[in-house]
Amino acid sequence: MQFASSRARARGALSSRSAEQLKTHLNALLAEAPYQARIPFDPVEFPHRYSHPRDIEVAGLLSASLAYGRADLFKPKLDGLLSGMGSSPADFASGLTVRGARGLLDDFVYRFNVGTDIAVLLMGAGRALRERGSLEALFAEGLNGERSLHDALSAFTGALRRVPLASLRRELGPERGLDHLLPSPLGPGAAKRLNMFLRWMVRGPDGVDFGIWRKIPASRLLVPVDTHVGRIARYLGLTRRKDLSWKTAEEITASLRKVDPADPVRFDFALCHHGMSGACPPRPRFQNCSCCALRQSCRVGRRLLRLKRRVSVSIDVSEPSHR
Repeated sequence: MQFASSRARARGALSSRSAEQLKTHLNALLAEAPYQARIPFDPVEFPHRYSHPRDIEVAGLLSASLAYGRADLFKPKLDGLLSGMGSSPADFASGLTVRGARGLLDDFVYRFNVGTDIAVLLMGAGRALRERGSLEALFAEGLNGERSLHDALSAFTGALRRVPLASLRRELGPERGLDHLLPSPLGPGAAKRLNMFLRWMVRGPDGVDFGIWRKIPASRLLVPVDTHVGRIARYLGLTRRKDLSWKTAEEITASLRKVDPADPVRFDFALCHHGMSGACPPRPRFQNCSCCALRQSCRVGRRLLRLKRRVSVSIDVSEPSHR
């Protein structure tokens, strides 16, 4: 038993005892998380404009796929695209032609991506809606049997890319960042944006995530790992890995499954915005750590608070009495 626990610690796994303690602290974080106040700072804001499941799917896929870089830069781009798609993104995508794509995307540029890249995503989504009725049905096909989530996402993005690319190139020019937008096959990276899209669709509904996909259990999801989640996960002992890879996402998720086997990624939004908001900054601050719900499970917070107490005691002892 002792050998097994040492092996687990060496791999960065979360022990059962630590998982029980962390569950209390994570639930406390969820209880105080300002969800509604943080939604405007998150790309999930855009699919929340819609009520029909098919519109939520299409707006969600587009929003998650372009959610890289600074929010104040990608959000205006998404707002412009969705405004140009009318009241129903699903209807727009379902009826989108090569010529119609040019009308929306002729001058579109956002960092790595140009109009042709976005046209592939939208036309691929439209094809899935016409042929299968939903994006969920397309993804579920790739997850059948014992297929891994990694393989299922590769199949999903591969299917979305099966559109008349030659015609799009003639109308809009060559693609530029299609492999970044819809990687196929999926590489070793954490695929944060795709896993975030899955979280939106599968989890909930809870005010943030929509819970409109019922064929995929939340237990199969993977945490969408970015710099904030990766850093806080290391602080909490969920992983020792410092890269933003698929393996890191798997390790963090495996630790969180010990906290909540049925829904391990339910903590993602709160953890991510705990970092994004500055409540847990990259350089720890005593003022933040002293009131953080996670402080008793956080190795950085515990160390900082112990150090502060030692310094305070030293000052109290060394200062002469003036009475």
